[in-house]
Amino acid sequence: MSVELNHTIVHAADREASARFMVEVFGLPEPESFGPFLAVRTANGVSLDYIQDRPPISPQHYAFLVSEAEFDAIFGRVKARGLTYWADPARRRAGEINTHWGGRGVYFDDPSGHFLEIITRPYGSSLP
Repeated sequence: MSVELNHTIVHAADREASARFMVEVFGLPEPESFGPFLAVRTANGVSLDYIQDRPPISPQHYAFLVSEAEFDAIFGRVKARGLTYWADPARRRAGEINTHWGGRGVYFDDPSGHFLEIITRPYGSSLP
């Protein structure tokens, strides 16, 4: 049996706003209601299960491997929303993207303060 991540619970000050943000910015299918959760499913079957919680929300980091075309689309929506973005997790390089391992990457916040990242190459990648 191989081990695969199936889902993670994402605490949100407003689960609807956070799930909607994810769907709209990432171009994902509509969230599915499941008990107290709004589940947003990614292409590899992993779901982000948003649950309502009271602030302060403890921010988490979620990184997503995307194709070059998906990066362009997602990054375009990030810029269209006027979101601040960074090339680095320390938030020192605002308004830039990184080019680690020959790919592209960028970080930005979701409505609950979670730190989202999109990358086109896995870290440490040796792929051509």
